[in-house]
Amino acid sequence: MTGRIVIRGLVKAFGSRHVLEGVDLRVAKGESLVIIGGSGSGKSVMLKIILGLIRPDAGSILLDGQELVGLKGRAQETARAHFGMLFQGGALFDSLPVWRNVTFALTHGKPGGGKVMHALAVRVLAQVGLEARVADLKPAELSGGMQKRVALARAIAANPEILFFDEPTAGLDPIRAGTINALIRERVAALGATAITITHDMASARRIADRVAMLHDGRIIWEGPVSAMDSSGNPFVDQFVHGRAEGPVGTAVTG
Repeated sequence: MTGRIVIRGLVKAFGSRHVLEGVDLRVAKGESLVIIGGSGSGKSVMLKIILGLIRPDAGSILLDGQELVGLKGRAQETARAHFGMLFQGGALFDSLPVWRNVTFALTHGKPGGGKVMHALAVRVLAQVGLEARVADLKPAELSGGMQKRVALARAIAANPEILFFDEPTAGLDPIRAGTINALIRERVAALGATAITITHDMASARRIADRVAMLHDGRIIWEGPVSAMDSSGNPFVDQFVHGRAEGPVGTAVTG
């Protein structure tokens, strides 16, 4: 198995609750992979393990052949420098103006470099369709859709090679969600980045993905090109994609 990111045998449990039970997955360079699955299926846990925020019980994660599991200190920070992340809900810092939020990863949250960072933030905000005046506002002064755009601007500000999106359209109406999906696709292409998105929004999956993988009961049970999602031949995927109450996934699926 080759790829920019290669996951082998990823296992994670919290007490008696087994979340991941041997996940194997590959993401090619420049590919946009969307991981779908029901609420509580382990999508966010897997993302946090890749980011080094949670340690797996077993398994391997390779980035360009380098093992990420077990990295600490400077080695971990060096690996993370490749990453940009759009968190579910945006996760903006309410006490900071937008321009400080956008440049947070570049300044490590420390003051200084005001004029340069402000100018950079304005340029990046323009890439996500926001006016320069937004840079000096606080997150609380923005609509939900604008906050998502700012969060996207923060994710791409350092020109990362790998982007992660955690439920990027959660809480947005269909029009604003469509705008965010289009911006994600556009920015990923412009950066030539590799992207992993987790979502249960099928409109997002169809718009963002080159390839789709479904996580269920702690394992990847299907993966293929987004064009094959509606004709996967997998009853779990079919039920989830079409939002059917009846099927092998059960009624616990909420997304």
